[in-house]
Amino acid sequence: MSAPYQRIHVIINPASGKNQPILNTINDVCQRYNVAWDATVTHRFGDATAQAQAAIAAGVDLIAGYGGDGTQHEVANAILASPRQVPLAILPGGTGNGFCRENGVPDELGAAVELMCTSATLRHVDAARLGDSFFIQRLYTGVEPEQQTSREMKERYGVLAYAMTVRQQIREMIEADYRLTIDGRVIERRGTRCYVVNSGMTGRGITASAEFSATDGLLDVFLLKRDLAHVEAVAGRFLSVNRPQSGLDYWRCRQITIESDPDRAVWTDGEYTARTPVTVTVLPGALRVVVPPL
Repeated sequence: MSAPYQRIHVIINPASGKNQPILNTINDVCQRYNVAWDATVTHRFGDATAQAQAAIAAGVDLIAGYGGDGTQHEVANAILASPRQVPLAILPGGTGNGFCRENGVPDELGAAVELMCTSATLRHVDAARLGDSFFIQRLYTGVEPEQQTSREMKERYGVLAYAMTVRQQIREMIEADYRLTIDGRVIERRGTRCYVVNSGMTGRGITASAEFSATDGLLDVFLLKRDLAHVEAVAGRFLSVNRPQSGLDYWRCRQITIESDPDRAVWTDGEYTARTPVTVTVLPGALRVVVPPL
């Protein structure tokens, strides 16, 4: 079988949530298909973006990110900002790997490397622009940096770390006055958090809604409050239960500006990015991802 990509660069996040022989696995599979590959290792936030930029400039055909959603976020930022936008291959190594699941990539490393070396099928995935940066899964506001799930907790407790910090975040939720400009329409509400979702799949394989899609050219926006009606609305969307309240404070759009009083921390794909106000614009089909053949 002829490999569709002859030069692959792999970016490895050694702090990801899995302990497995990544180099041996990549080497064994790439040798089998006569694919030239090299790798760099990240040490801090921002390394993956810089390494991907250098690899693109060096002329590689494909960039692969080994790690969790944060690693894919960084690599995607380099690809989307480059005038030569090479495809992205996802190698699952994180705690959640939601973007991996979203795109049907195997969550077993050997199978994912095999896919990287053999599949010519590309899925054109939407991305979102926020200022000079991009995100591929979701943005949310209302969680301060000290409330977020730490890397140390994820390494110690795995996916349980998210549940542990969510309980704390719920106790510490504070409402703000939000002003949302959604495709030109101004909506003012009080709420604790605002979500802008491109990819709805979580690391546990649960989708935020059956209607959420990373290929529809739209962003899904919802506001969260502490009252029972909003909790039921969010639960209905997660469980894909079509109830009247499921549409409560829920919109779909191509662009949104989020303002709040007081200002709120803004997170994209799990990384602290900015503070409100921010403007987000969808980029339909901007990122090409290697996926299993149809």
